[in-house]
Amino acid sequence: MDTIYADYSISMTEFKKNPAQVLRTAGEKPVAVLNHNRPAFYMLTPKLFEALVEELSDRHLVELVRQRLACKDTAIEVDIDQI
Repeated sequence: MDTIYADYSISMTEFKKNPAQVLRTAGEKPVAVLNHNRPAFYMLTPKLFEALVEELSDRHLVELVRQRLACKDTAIEVDIDQI
């Protein structure tokens, strides 16, 4: 069984009948569109998609900071006023 990462789900057949209505009904919540009771895709509003992309970007930056902090003892100190 697949995990569904959405508060709402709908069959592909029902989704095809009126996708705009599905979007209106869901509001800002993601919708899992199912094909044979398995997630085929997720429908997201642009606002939610942007938030997800931003979160992924932030997580990438956090990991980069952690990697650089782990190498802090090999860093070379510089004075930015002398550059």
